[in-house]
Amino acid sequence: MAKAINNIKRFELSPEDKRKKDLEEVENALIDNKESILELLSVVNHMHDRGVLSLLNGLFGQGDKVLNVLVKAVDKPEATNTIKNLLLMVGTLGTINVQQLEPLLLKLNSGIARVAEYKETDERTSYFDLVKVLKDPEVNRAVTLLITFLKGMGEDTSGMERTTQLPEDQNLHKKENHERDVAPNKRE
Repeated sequence: MAKAINNIKRFELSPEDKRKKDLEEVENALIDNKESILELLSVVNHMHDRGVLSLLNGLFGQGDKVLNVLVKAVDKPEATNTIKNLLLMVGTLGTINVQQLEPLLLKLNSGIARVAEYKETDERTSYFDLVKVLKDPEVNRAVTLLITFLKGMGEDTSGMERTTQLPEDQNLHKKENHERDVAPNKRE
């Protein structure tokens, strides 16, 4: 029968061999990720050219002082109101239906282009000229659009405020709720 092995000697690398093995591992990782590393170096080079690295180095070097200045600036009531207003505006922008807004923006751009081409003169527009220009189909469409917009601005929106739903969805839900409330009364 064979004798049991009681004494196991572990093979230990010398510090030089361990260093060589680590360097070989790093070298293989560099070769495997060559494109990513070159792209990262390009980004860092652009940041250096623009002075971003110097700025970041200064910020991190003076981190406590910079943080103190930022905290004091944000602690002012104006800054707090600015942040609140910014958040409210971002929330409001989320409720705007851009598909409905696009035709209006195109017309607005067209109007701005006409104003840019306008040459200022000393001519005055009379009341008769205003009435006469209303017969122009383009002006008539613009006035009708403006009146429709003003009617929409004048609508009662108290039930629509402070919500993330689109206005047309709010009207739909309001109509459904009204029908649901009215329906039981009709049965009685």
